[in-house]
Amino acid sequence: MPSEVGVFVTLIERKIMEAYTKVVCILGLLIFVSISDIHRVEGAGECGRSTTPDNEAIKLIPCVSAAKDENVKVTKNCCAQIEKLGKNPSCLCAVMLSNTAKMSGADPKVAITIPKRCNLANRPVGYKCGPYTLP
Repeated sequence: MPSEVGVFVTLIERKIMEAYTKVVCILGLLIFVSISDIHRVEGAGECGRSTTPDNEAIKLIPCVSAAKDENVKVTKNCCAQIEKLGKNPSCLCAVMLSNTAKMSGADPKVAITIPKRCNLANRPVGYKCGPYTLP
């Protein structure tokens, strides 16, 4: 009888160790996944994680007249904002095609010409912006 008890205790110890090993593996996997998620960028759009094209479009209020009429002179304030956005062509494009830009009455065919009209040397010439191409 004592040998059967010893075998039974050994089996129980083995099952406990297997369960413990599984728990440790699962916890390790959960920690790894949690750390991986920390480094992932959540919802980063064309203009980055902390803003949206519509929010950036609001900064282009000085450009509204120039975005409606190709003959209107582009202001220095407008060019300064366009120069900042032009460093990220996908954001600039998203802003020009945003709902905010549309609601302001901006014409995308005209708005797309603003970087050139500002004489920006480092503008993203040839960048495809929806159906438009930056001149």
